[in-house]
Amino acid sequence: MGDVLKKVPVREQEPKVRAKNFDEVCLGYNKEEAIEEANRCLNCKNAQCIKGCPVAINIPAFIEQVKTGNVEEAYKVISESSALPAVCGRVCPQESQCEGKCIRGIKGEPVSIGKLERFVADTAREMGIKPEGAKEKNGKKVAVIGSGPAGLTCAGDLAKLGYDVTIFEALHEAGGVLVYGIPEFRLPKEDVVAKEIENVKNLGVKIETNVVIGKSTTVDELIEEEGFEAVFIGSGAGLPKFMGIKGETANGVFSANEYLTRSNLMKAFDESYDTPIKPGKNVAVVGGGNVAMDAARTALRLGANVSIVYRRSLEELPARVEEVHHAMEEGIKFELLTNPVEIIEDEKGLVTGMKCIRMELGEPDESGRRRPVEIKGSEFIMDVDTVIMSLGTSPNPLISSTTKGLETNRHGCIIANEEIGATSKEGVFAGGDAVTGAATVILAMGAGKAAAKGIHDYLSNK
Repeated sequence: MGDVLKKVPVREQEPKVRAKNFDEVCLGYNKEEAIEEANRCLNCKNAQCIKGCPVAINIPAFIEQVKTGNVEEAYKVISESSALPAVCGRVCPQESQCEGKCIRGIKGEPVSIGKLERFVADTAREMGIKPEGAKEKNGKKVAVIGSGPAGLTCAGDLAKLGYDVTIFEALHEAGGVLVYGIPEFRLPKEDVVAKEIENVKNLGVKIETNVVIGKSTTVDELIEEEGFEAVFIGSGAGLPKFMGIKGETANGVFSANEYLTRSNLMKAFDESYDTPIKPGKNVAVVGGGNVAMDAARTALRLGANVSIVYRRSLEELPARVEEVHHAMEEGIKFELLTNPVEIIEDEKGLVTGMKCIRMELGEPDESGRRRPVEIKGSEFIMDVDTVIMSLGTSPNPLISSTTKGLETNRHGCIIANEEIGATSKEGVFAGGDAVTGAATVILAMGAGKAAAKGIHDYLSNK
């Protein structure tokens, strides 16, 4: 046994090697490492880690099974609460959720709950273990819009309760942000995402791709003409935000959404595909969230010199600590306390540079973070030929604008009850980024789970 105050280290690709490939960075635990890490868990009676998990996995119970090497039982425990354990084990911000509440973390390092979840999910997949579906159907039809984490979770939970569930996905491939947003080196598509979606389908869920709700058909038509008794909207937030500065329409300015979609979904990184993306020689990524890190690390792997441009300091960076650490290790530069004021273009409309201004932190704003203030006369020009804007996203108004009686807030987000996902329109529920604006995979899953319960209660009492 190692030091019980410290996590069992997890193996990773070397930074210099991984910066040139799209293979997964983190290699995960093997069985011996997983058992050793599981034995650090104190199996608390009043487990705070469960309270920190948005889908309320019984964490001590699954870890108890890992201690004895019983992966099948551990997977059963996780599957009762989560439809996507191999995804969550990789992309959840565990440090601010389950691990953030772990008692072990008071005097030492918390138990590596995320890496143990990933170990269980990956091993179960290799062993061919599948989650169990409903014994019999109840004959009630539910439509789910969007096949991202919220939609998959809601659909999976309803299928386990016996509902006849159909997911409608706008893109040609299911998975939502899991396939178009998160890069291969953090979340492998074929080995992990596709297999998790297969598991949801094995529960009896049908998935129809290339169906744009609001164009192909509407929410009202699903209910009035197609015989669906309830609808869950989990369509995400795919509409990118821009700064509104001069030169933002130049050739060489991307939204992070487009850049990542072209790389992840359209395989722009693979030379055998005919959908290349010009990575640029010097790339600036504007923003400091996880999506900014993903875009920066993708551009680096496509061969560019990359800088992250963020208007606050390192302490305020909203991205996960692990992502920032990996980006720095790989050689991405951080231009902190810096804000773009203009993108410079040549006569052909191509980006040739970006004018920036230095910032300092003033008094806290309404978010509680110190407000960045411009330092007069500190303008300088960054030598870049590509700019990726990663300033967040908002929901596409297509669904809300084509659904009668569905209320949204001033940001275009659907208004829904947090506990059951109910909206202003009877029989219509919503959750995830379509309701909250851009957030995390696990919070979307929590919303999908809550809505599944809300839909079940609604249809049981109808």
